[in-house]
Amino acid sequence: MEGVKTPALLLVTIWLCWALAPPAGAEDVLCYERFETGSCQDLLGEGVAQEDCCLNPNYGYQLHPEAPCQSCRPAEWSAWTPWSSCSVSCGEGMRRRSQTCQGHGQCQGVQRRKWETQACSLKDCCPVMGGWSAWSPWSSCSVTCAQGVKQRVRNCTEPTPICGGSCLGHNSETLLCNTYKICPTHGNWGNWEPWGPCSATCSLEGVERKPTQHRRRVCDSPAPSSIPPGLPCSGASNEDRTCALLPYCPVDGSWSNWQSSSPCSVTCGLGRTKEKRLCNNPAPQHGGKACPGSDTRSQFCNTKIPCPVDGQWSEWGKWSECLRPGYTGKINCQEIVGQQKRNRTCKGRSHDGKRCEGSYIEFRSCYNMHLCIREGQWSEWSSWGLCMPACGENPIKSRKRMCQPTYPNYSMVTQGVGNTGSVNVSFWGTPYPRCQPINGQKKEVVESEPCLNILPCSEEYELPPFLEDHSANAGPQPSPDFKFVEYNAGEA
Repeated sequence: MEGVKTPALLLVTIWLCWALAPPAGAEDVLCYERFETGSCQDLLGEGVAQEDCCLNPNYGYQLHPEAPCQSCRPAEWSAWTPWSSCSVSCGEGMRRRSQTCQGHGQCQGVQRRKWETQACSLKDCCPVMGGWSAWSPWSSCSVTCAQGVKQRVRNCTEPTPICGGSCLGHNSETLLCNTYKICPTHGNWGNWEPWGPCSATCSLEGVERKPTQHRRRVCDSPAPSSIPPGLPCSGASNEDRTCALLPYCPVDGSWSNWQSSSPCSVTCGLGRTKEKRLCNNPAPQHGGKACPGSDTRSQFCNTKIPCPVDGQWSEWGKWSECLRPGYTGKINCQEIVGQQKRNRTCKGRSHDGKRCEGSYIEFRSCYNMHLCIREGQWSEWSSWGLCMPACGENPIKSRKRMCQPTYPNYSMVTQGVGNTGSVNVSFWGTPYPRCQPINGQKKEVVESEPCLNILPCSEEYELPPFLEDHSANAGPQPSPDFKFVEYNAGEA
C-alpha cells in the first residue's frame, strides 16, 4: 500500500510483566505431586521444606493456599493458550493468545508473560434486520362456550432479513373472546389417598408376610355439574393390594482395624504410604448404612534422595563459515565445495540422569555464496502479519514481498569423506540479489493496513515499550528450486 510508512512486522510478540517473587529455599510450602499448565494437583503434604519438595523437578508447590502454583523445574515458556474468541461476530475483528514463564528463574528477558494478537473473521457479512407484513384478520373464537381466544399473525417479509437478521417483536397476537354460554363441568378424580400401613415394618431374613393395604379417592377435582349436566368420573373409587415381601430389618456396617502400611511409593523425592480397612465388622445388610469415611488413608514419606534429571540438547548453534580445509584461495561465488560445522550442548543433567544421545557436533558440505551478486526474482506477497501493538491504540498489520536470489546450477551432491558415500551440498552465505525495482524499492516492498474492531485492553495488561523489530534483518528466503540453503542475517 503506497504511502504507508509503518515497517513490515511479520511476527511481533508483546511481553507483559507478571511479578512473581521466587520463594526462599528453606520456607515451608504446600507440596504437590503434579504441576500441569500452571496448576498444582494431588497435594502431597503441608509444611514441607521447599528444597525437599523440589528434590523431584516434576513436583509443584504453593507458599500458602491462596498463592499461585509454582513449578520445581527450571524456568521455561508454557505452550501458547488457545486463541481467544473473535472480537466481533461478523466482519473483521481481532483475537489474542499468550504464553506464561513457569518455574524458577527467568525465561528470555525479564517478562513473565507475552502476547500475540491477530486479525480474524467469523463471517463476511453482518445481519440486516427485516420488516413485518400487515396483520392478518382475527381468527374465530377457539371455544363454543365460556371464554376462549382469537389470534392474528404477520410475516417477516417486508423486507426479508439477510445474513441472519430478524424482525423485532412477535409474529402473532391473541385476544380473549367470550361466547356468553356456560360450559358443563365433567367430573375428575382427586388424588389417591396414601396406602394404608402394612401389619409390620420389617422382619428377620426368610420370613414372608402378605398383609393388604387399602386406599380410596373422591370424584371432586372437580365434581360433575348438574346444570348443564356433566359426566361422572369413570373407574373405581377404592383399591386394595397385597403387601409384597416385607423388607428385612437393616443392619449398619462397621469398620475393621486398619491394615499395616505399604512401603514408600517412590525411591527419590517425596512419596506416599497407604493403609486400608474393610467395612465387614459387620458388613451393611438390607439397606443398612455403609461405614462412614474412607477405606484408605495415606501419609507422605521423604526419601531425602534427589531424583535424576536427564540431559537435554540445546538448540544447534549457527553454521560456521563455508571454507575448504587446506585451500588458500577464495571459494565464494565458485563451484568449489567447502565444509561447515555447528555445535550443541547437553544441558541440565544432574543426579545421575541420562546423558544426551547423539553427537554434539555436525558437519556438512557447502557452496560459499557470501556477497555474490546474483540475479533475483520477487517473491509472492507474504501472509498478513500480526496486529501491532497487540494491546494499544491504532494497531497495524503488514505484509511484504522480498527480492530473492536465484542460484547457479551447481551439482548438489558430492563425495563424502572416507567411505561415507555421496552427501548433499548446501548453499551458504548472504548474496546480493538484483531485482527490477518496484515503486523505487530494490530489496523489499511493504504494504500496511489498520486492524479493525480492536479488542479492549484490561487494566492488568500495561504495555511496555515496543520490543525492537528484527524482522527486517531476517535475510532473503531460500529459492524454491534448491534445498539446504542458509542465509546469515546481517552479514551483507
